Amino acid sequence: MKIHRINPTRRWSEVTVFNGIANFVEVPEDESATTIEAQVKAVFSQAEAMLALVGSDKSRILTVTIYITDFANVDRLNAVWDEWFDEGTAPSRACVKVELADPDWLVEMAFTAAAGEDYL
Repeated sequence: MKIHRINPTRRWSEVTVFNGIANFVEVPEDESATTIEAQVKAVFSQAEAMLALVGSDKSRILTVTIYITDFANVDRLNAVWDEWFDEGTAPSRACVKVELADPDWLVEMAFTAAAGEDYL
């Protein structure tokens, strides 16, 4: 089976798809996003763009690993999370406290989703 690498660079690909399953990671690229809510919204907006690249959408997300720098922000993260997912479409998830590569990032998320039929 073919491995699809969307927008590959030497260091990473924006999305990697194998056997109809897409994997990608998002960090808050909006430098003006300084609160956890703004950063989560930025990550979700970026995720929607990556999902569209592989013919998918947020209802097809299977699992998310959330990397967060401070568990004190989990309730605020959850509020944005709950708004973004439609009822009955939330994926499985894990939330891990970490130190991220950029000290301004409060959150990073790794997504796994079902891609569209072109990627089977």
